[in-house]
Amino acid sequence: MFVDKARILIKSGKGGNGAVSFRREPYVPQGGPDGGNGGRGGSVIFAADGNLRTLMDFRYKRKYEAENGEDGRGKQQYGKDGEDLIIKVPVGTTVKDADSGEIIADLVADRESVVAARGGRGGKGNVFYKNSVRQAPNFAEAGGAARERNIELELKLIADVGLVGYPNVGKSTFLSVSTSANPKIADYHFTTLTPNLGVVNIYDSSFVIADIPGLIEGASDGLGLGLEFLKHVERTRVLIHIVDVSGSEGRDPIEDLEKINSELGSYSEALLKKPQIVVANKIDMAGDEQIEALRKHAEAKGCRFFAICAPIHEGVKEVLEAAWEELRKVSEEEDYIPPVYAPDDGAEDEDYRDIHVDYDGECFVVTGKQLRKIFDSTNFNDMGSLRYLYKYLEARGAIDEMLAMGLEEGDTIKVFDYEFEYIEE
Repeated sequence: MFVDKARILIKSGKGGNGAVSFRREPYVPQGGPDGGNGGRGGSVIFAADGNLRTLMDFRYKRKYEAENGEDGRGKQQYGKDGEDLIIKVPVGTTVKDADSGEIIADLVADRESVVAARGGRGGKGNVFYKNSVRQAPNFAEAGGAARERNIELELKLIADVGLVGYPNVGKSTFLSVSTSANPKIADYHFTTLTPNLGVVNIYDSSFVIADIPGLIEGASDGLGLGLEFLKHVERTRVLIHIVDVSGSEGRDPIEDLEKINSELGSYSEALLKKPQIVVANKIDMAGDEQIEALRKHAEAKGCRFFAICAPIHEGVKEVLEAAWEELRKVSEEEDYIPPVYAPDDGAEDEDYRDIHVDYDGECFVVTGKQLRKIFDSTNFNDMGSLRYLYKYLEARGAIDEMLAMGLEEGDTIKVFDYEFEYIEE
């Protein structure tokens, strides 16, 4: 089954906590602190794999977690770093933050990768906090928090040439006679329900053709199957627009050409700027006047025109040669400009250091992202560690804000799940 969209939850590894430890060995008086640092948490990395063709695997597994870092130990032993989690996706996959809509990466080359959720940093052991004044620190730093993100994956096929046109005009037949692909072919609409790829071998070289499921009027607004598959046309560099010149479906060939181009333009103006080759198919069922009318219209729009009968290969070779010539004129650099990446570089959020103060009717409640880390690092049995927590609240303006809200001596201040009484100095 071809799946080109998926939504998953990823979670990086938490950093290991630093250790609180003191050296105690015979003949080593006043050994001092020797707690080691915690290990870094594993990151979640997306990597493009040229052997994959669909996002099917993400239908069955929707949560991916990297390994946590190990805690530090005594004797200044560092905790082991968590192993990174590498998630393989097909080439052409766009990785997007589902909550913000921000594009994290557009993986268009084999083995290209991006860090989508960086692991938490390992916490420092108590040996790090030793100084000339505080010679026996009884606290250590907690490991950095894990990062959770809702991710939306969207696959846009990477092909050199895209086949577009109304349903049942002969796109699948053209693909089957010009490549080794075996798409489903039948005499009814929407025979092709998923994009098909084929490789054309020509002039000791090759290029890839994508057969896009048939478009109809209103496709850019979600009618038919068009909205689901118009995105696959974006990555192509040349379009072959196949038209049923015989009008066997009761439609006018020139109107067909204009309506499909209108849908392409409504989806993205960039699609109309791509070189377009107009191919009149089913000439065995059409009159000379019908073919000439379409030819004049296509050439007046600046498009190259070819008349073919795909089932018997008539004119197919000439179309492929024209597509090859157009491909040689178009450089990939001019045709495709990747979006600006926004990978997780480990930078802190803008509100990381912000502190929020509320009054719940009984006590003052203080929360904050950086405060959470300092809170987790606090040894509540050590006055030096508690004093550091209070000084942080004071330095960030939390105490002044609570005083402005009516804080008085004896009132309760709650920091996460720890409560203490406010005493004026």
